[in-house]
Amino acid sequence: MAKDIFHDAVKYALEKDGWTITHDPYLLKNKQRKVNLAIDLGAERLLAAEKGTDKIAVEIKSFAKASYVHEFHAILGQYLIYEFNLQTIEPERTLYLAIPDFAEQKLEEYTYLVEFIEKFKIKIIVYEPQAQIIESWRK
Repeated sequence: MAKDIFHDAVKYALEKDGWTITHDPYLLKNKQRKVNLAIDLGAERLLAAEKGTDKIAVEIKSFAKASYVHEFHAILGQYLIYEFNLQTIEPERTLYLAIPDFAEQKLEEYTYLVEFIEKFKIKIIVYEPQAQIIESWRK
């Protein structure tokens, strides 16, 4: 499995944001459906007030291809397949799609893509690749 060009930037940004990387990659094996998937990262963060942990899986995308729309179509399918299988195996872990800040700005130019994000409740982490920081969480 090839790592995304911003894999390490997102991993470091999550760690700076208080997350512990627990899987790199997060291997998702659904024996019932005969599916083996590899989500880029698995991470956990301690919740002091609730005395529990937040668990996430993160699929990292760079939007390095020429067509944002075409790339988003492929990403949407991948995200939905990952989410469907993750909810079957580990429902307490939330899937996020990590996208660079410049891609978020570009995607917002396409109204129907924003509608897809909202309709399918795609959870997004917006990161800044050079500074290696998380800019926002869209739940």
